[in-house]
Amino acid sequence: MDSLPVAVLVFACVFGGGLTGLALHGKLPEHHQDSDSKEVVKLIMGLIATVSALVLGLLIYSARIAFTAQESEVQQVGAGIGQLDHALALYGPETAEARTLLRQVVASELKRIWSIDSDAAVEPGAGSTRNAADELADRIAGLSPGTETQQRAKSRAQQLLEQTGVTRRLLYEQSNSLLSWMFLAVMVSWLVALFVGYGFLTRYNATVVAAMLVGAFCVSGAIFLILDMNRPYTGLMQISSAPIRNALDRNVR
Repeated sequence: MDSLPVAVLVFACVFGGGLTGLALHGKLPEHHQDSDSKEVVKLIMGLIATVSALVLGLLIYSARIAFTAQESEVQQVGAGIGQLDHALALYGPETAEARTLLRQVVASELKRIWSIDSDAAVEPGAGSTRNAADELADRIAGLSPGTETQQRAKSRAQQLLEQTGVTRRLLYEQSNSLLSWMFLAVMVSWLVALFVGYGFLTRYNATVVAAMLVGAFCVSGAIFLILDMNRPYTGLMQISSAPIRNALDRNVR
């Protein structure tokens, strides 16, 4: 599910909770609105607000750390591709087919990862892409170096291919670590309860409604950030494919 519709739904739920609280303030009997009752409500609201703020802050921090880590891994993959192509070029003209195959594998991965459906999980590659990657590894392993320079180039190419493959696999695994929807539902229920309490403690007026509107916008914005950074290849803040595209356009020729 896209992060923007979910954020809009959270906004509606939280703001609706605030309006519900305002309605309760006018309909509950007086003995439910005495000072003792309001004091208890304030204490409970303080507890919920503290827990909600801590959890939201931690979720945003964790999502940002994961997003930055995957962004760094994309850059590492791009650099590895460029170095791999350079190592193959140093080997000599015998690697022309391997370099062409490398370009095909990179282009296929780019099209697959950055064009996937927003609800689909990123998989390590299947079908023709995996077969092409295996063929590339076989071609490099099958090289018969005749000089020390070629031997070093082959060893370097094999090392880079293995390192890039490990980083790529890690990138896929991290991209599938999505936020639990049950956890999100509990989080939103806390926020709704909090806004119901805010509405209960005050009378209806335009200033209060405006304040609740701003508050609901802020918390739904936080949920949007968390969800969008958990979708690093399809969200509005998706990781740029520029490092890999640059390697494909400038290095792999």
